[in-house]
Amino acid sequence: MPQQDRAYATREAILHAAAEEFDRLGYERTSLTAVLARAGLTKGAFYFHFPSKEAVADALVERQSELWARLKESWRLRGLDPLSTLHGMFAESAGRIAADVVLRAGVRLNADREVGYPGVPSSHVLWEKLVAAYVAEAGERGDLRAGADPEAVARTLCSAALGSRLISSATSACADFPERIREVLGHVLPCVAAPEWKLSGSQTASEVP
Repeated sequence: MPQQDRAYATREAILHAAAEEFDRLGYERTSLTAVLARAGLTKGAFYFHFPSKEAVADALVERQSELWARLKESWRLRGLDPLSTLHGMFAESAGRIAADVVLRAGVRLNADREVGYPGVPSSHVLWEKLVAAYVAEAGERGDLRAGADPEAVARTLCSAALGSRLISSATSACADFPERIREVLGHVLPCVAAPEWKLSGSQTASEVP
């Protein structure tokens, strides 16, 4: 294996091992010793790629941020109506989180870092704003019931999604997160969408690889 490929494989092994520990125990309770044991690496190999445990956590947070940016863009390019786009993004996000421990750890690390910093724009606030914009656009198209408040809908969806992730993480390591999100979408969207609105072109969480 070429040196560059070996270096990439080692870095990925560190990220995956750290992700499994962070996902299981959180940042504070995860030890570098446990990460090294899981990855089967020496401290020297670790420090060649990362200067600290915090640097690994930073890399995992950055990776999940990049993935969400790509996911949002991919759904935007499908040209679906706003509510169908929201359904697709939530469903695919849940499926990916359930299937990928590296992503799941990044999500947990990012959320844990935001605790205790009120007033600072967080990923949760940014998601609420994004969802509210889609719901407002749906209203402009006539796809909402009369009186539906886009910001309230966004808060409800995002709060339900966050609660579902936390409960799913604690009870099934997020294995049932896609089903929980399907339930959230199935209850919330019909209550706020206009009667004539129909879901179109949306991938369900169970279809995400």
